[in-house]
Amino acid sequence: MSWRQRAHKLRAVSLTAVLRLCGAQPDPYDRCKWHTHQGVLTVTGAKFMNWNCARGGGGAIDLVMHLQQLGFGQALEWLEVHFGTAAITPVACPPPQQVRLPDPCSQRLEQVRRYLMEDRRLPATLLEPLFHSGDLYADARANAVFVLRGNNGQPVGAELRGTGSGAWKGMAPGSRKDHGFFAVPATSLDVAVLCESAIDAISAHALHPQYRCVSTAGARPNPRWLPELLKHCRRLYCGFDLDDTGQAMAAGMIARHPSIQRLRPPSNDWNDSLQSKPPAA
Repeated sequence: MSWRQRAHKLRAVSLTAVLRLCGAQPDPYDRCKWHTHQGVLTVTGAKFMNWNCARGGGGAIDLVMHLQQLGFGQALEWLEVHFGTAAITPVACPPPQQVRLPDPCSQRLEQVRRYLMEDRRLPATLLEPLFHSGDLYADARANAVFVLRGNNGQPVGAELRGTGSGAWKGMAPGSRKDHGFFAVPATSLDVAVLCESAIDAISAHALHPQYRCVSTAGARPNPRWLPELLKHCRRLYCGFDLDDTGQAMAAGMIARHPSIQRLRPPSNDWNDSLQSKPPAA
């Protein structure tokens, strides 16, 4: 089957099915609006528009490229894995977009620090080493920037979390989520917990300081770096959220990698669990 035939078949996959698989949440008041890790999308038939970055497109391939930050060929493969049945030889992919991390802005650091400590109840003892190492910083828009690093320690992207009145979240342009991740190290690195976001990873580590906590930057059942992480961990837990998407993605991950065990957060997610924990006496 040619790439044109593949594209024609996969472009017609339901946008709603793609959104749900990528962990997007429907807006409770507007059935055309979806909240995603790339921002708020408006979906009309086969068209979508992301108002946070003024980008849109049409069809399932465009949507996967946007949500997963993939090239055209990689988006075809992603759709075939999740919605196709035939094993098809991958096509050559266009060169990936270059990673563009936002510049640090020291003037916004206090706002980001206050949001993470007061609104999300993340401990200063965990945040300050991350600020010091550069794995966490503030940008000019007062976003908290959580840096994803590859095996060589070089940045391969970043999770962005708005700290204003809106619950905005997204990724730095060109982020390659399959090339690295954000992690909170522990004294022992042989047990790790996979979480859906950087804030959840920090929260999980606050509750389980003996574990290394890693963000998958969205509920994904099989990030490409996962087999390598499995080689170096004595035990690996999937700590995805307790919503339908988190449960489904956790089940998919464990089906692919049976050695991974499920570790459910006490509340819906790890940050909810941290915030509901009674303060120390």
